[in-house]
Amino acid sequence: MNLSLGFDEPGLTALQPARGIEKALASFRHSMEDDSSPIRAIRHEPAKTGIYESVPETVHEDLRSALRKRSIERLYSHQADAARHALSGSNVVVVTPTASGKTLCYNLPVLNTLLSDTSARAMYLFPTKALAEDQRHELQGLAAQLESGIACHTYDGDTPQDARRSIRERANVVLTNPDMLHAGILPHHTKWAKCFENLRYFIIDELHYYRGVYGSHLANVLRRLKRLCEFYGSKPQFICSSATIGNPKELAEAVTGERFELVDNNGAPAGEKYFVFYNPPVVNRELGIRRSYLHETRRIALDFIRQRQQTLVFANNRLATEVLLTYLKDACAQLPFSHEAIRGYRGGYLPKERREVEKKLRDGDIRAVVATNALELGVDIGSLDAVVLAGYPGTIASTWQRAGRAGRRQAASMAVLVASSAPLDQYIVEHPEYFFGQNPEHAYINADNLEILLSHLKCAAFELPIRDGERFGPHDIANLCHFLSEDLKLLHHSGDAWHWVSDSYPADAVSLRSVSSDNFVVVDITGDHKIVAEVDFPTALTTLHEKAIYLHDSRQYQVDKFDYDGRKAFVRQVDSDYFTDAIVYTQVKEIASFEAADLPCAASALHGEVRVKSQVVGFKKIKFYTLENVGAGQLSLPEQEMHTTAFWLHFPAEFIKTFPELSSAEVQNSLVAAGNLMKTIAALLLMCDARDISLSLTDAAQTTGTWEPDLFLYDNYPGGIGHSQPLFTLRGRLLTGALDLVRSCPCNAGCPSCVGPLGEVGESGKENARMMLEALLAGNI
Repeated sequence: MNLSLGFDEPGLTALQPARGIEKALASFRHSMEDDSSPIRAIRHEPAKTGIYESVPETVHEDLRSALRKRSIERLYSHQADAARHALSGSNVVVVTPTASGKTLCYNLPVLNTLLSDTSARAMYLFPTKALAEDQRHELQGLAAQLESGIACHTYDGDTPQDARRSIRERANVVLTNPDMLHAGILPHHTKWAKCFENLRYFIIDELHYYRGVYGSHLANVLRRLKRLCEFYGSKPQFICSSATIGNPKELAEAVTGERFELVDNNGAPAGEKYFVFYNPPVVNRELGIRRSYLHETRRIALDFIRQRQQTLVFANNRLATEVLLTYLKDACAQLPFSHEAIRGYRGGYLPKERREVEKKLRDGDIRAVVATNALELGVDIGSLDAVVLAGYPGTIASTWQRAGRAGRRQAASMAVLVASSAPLDQYIVEHPEYFFGQNPEHAYINADNLEILLSHLKCAAFELPIRDGERFGPHDIANLCHFLSEDLKLLHHSGDAWHWVSDSYPADAVSLRSVSSDNFVVVDITGDHKIVAEVDFPTALTTLHEKAIYLHDSRQYQVDKFDYDGRKAFVRQVDSDYFTDAIVYTQVKEIASFEAADLPCAASALHGEVRVKSQVVGFKKIKFYTLENVGAGQLSLPEQEMHTTAFWLHFPAEFIKTFPELSSAEVQNSLVAAGNLMKTIAALLLMCDARDISLSLTDAAQTTGTWEPDLFLYDNYPGGIGHSQPLFTLRGRLLTGALDLVRSCPCNAGCPSCVGPLGEVGESGKENARMMLEALLAGNI
């Protein structure tokens, strides 16, 4: 059925936001009366009144006066608790929902200290430059009302060179990001001596963002920071803030190596919110094909936009963002809005573009923004009426974070999750009780990943000689120092310390986010040559290859030349009716197994270390709107290699022989189908982003002439993210969940919502995958 939100067609008089939300809600509720309704749930979060407390007595009178000028006579209960803990000298982690005033939890103790000690320094860490700039405005506004001369400045890659020296010497508060701290501040600590000597506070905002590999890197960056602070005679106090996650205190302590007090008693008021789960209608029941989730997102978002409801649309990747942006701009050309009323926002846009979008969104000049997770974090973008999520973000915490961007000014708001055909999306949208009943995910890091630890130990040695007996975090690092000296010739022992002797700059070789630290610059050569974007290394290989259609702010560019060695892509503006999608070949090979367990039918389960080789070998041309495959091309980009950890199932010849009726091709299709089911359940069991895990089927015995496949679920990050061991432990639940998923799917022979498209798994893939999973579960695991 084609659901309309009941909005009038454009004669376009603006509705009050509350009335617009009421009309949308009435339409969704009416639709639920139909048995074929795409609405799977409407969750009502009632309005919440605030819980207030007095400003603590220890807060400076000038700061109290500045708060009163901002109409803050009292604090929310969590703000007051955080201030009391911080002002008594404890490390604090504050965990409350989006838009609950977490910023004041750290600004208040910092400013209070700076008022009584003008030599004191504080450093704020934000995951993105956009968020740092946004928070600088907030902090500077409050500091200006104090009339105390407190200086607050951002220090990142966009900071002009001529301003950097002044910031290092004079700024009381420096706002930066992990990349700049890692590569631009710590290696040049002698220039920051005054800051490190007087560093009283270190603030980590959006703590939940630092999970997996990124969080593991940050933990080691902070080990280096604390080492330098000890050298300069300071011991900073940590204050962390986070959206709601399951283990905030444990995460804060793992990242910083310090003990923390937890504040999670949210006292902020909130307007009522409605959360709608929408599953696009099935258009081919036999194949299990649903209407395009991007088309449905476009239509729902357009209904909100028509009624001048300021709307934020989230997509899960760069390509989906640009495709949706193109669709909405095309549709809005028929409405009385300028072309600039719909804008895109994602990594890769230049800083000036992002700042412009943020400002216009706050000022109400933009009606809608299509964004990746770049706007998921706490950048202040004003009052939004509706959020539409194109696909499940992969985690419960991220979903609530995105939904929380609507109604930030305590008005009624609505969030709509439009599910894609991906199995994880389908499981969530068809089981809303699982989503609403689960506590948000736990965030895990592995700060002792040897590859990461060794990388930062090199950086630490570059910054200061490593003393004999010195520990890095909890580790005795004598053996690692010997390795860096004798095997890599990077250190030399002299006196009672290890000294860095290489000409290299180790921080440059360590990327906190991706496999490589290299970024590609996108150069538009349509007219005068100009840089239009910057793209990280892994993404560049799949989006900037020659003949690719590169999308940027709905503009289309064709890649004329891909300079791999020079890290540049030269593009030309075109008017294309298709976009491109890269084809990647992946091979996984076992390096070492850590644990193994027997399964029925001679199969076995293992986890350990693997080597992943991947190569972009071609691309498909996909037509806009119809999504037809209208062509293809071959490529041969350099092969990439990554060492990581994996959980895998080994299927010896004896297992294959238990299915004599299946051909080799059918067995292979069936294992891929079973792997797709297991990947979906793995993301649920681990409560991680589905993109953190990748799937590969590889022949384990090519040299013997016997086909003995391995089915790998590997961590999609170098060095591993810590998922393989839990999957090994949970292998029984993993296989049981996969079997339940394939049994419960209503499709006839397999579909994208269970085992995958028929083209990938064959016509009998669903049934054969079910048989194999039942065989693997024949007995106790």
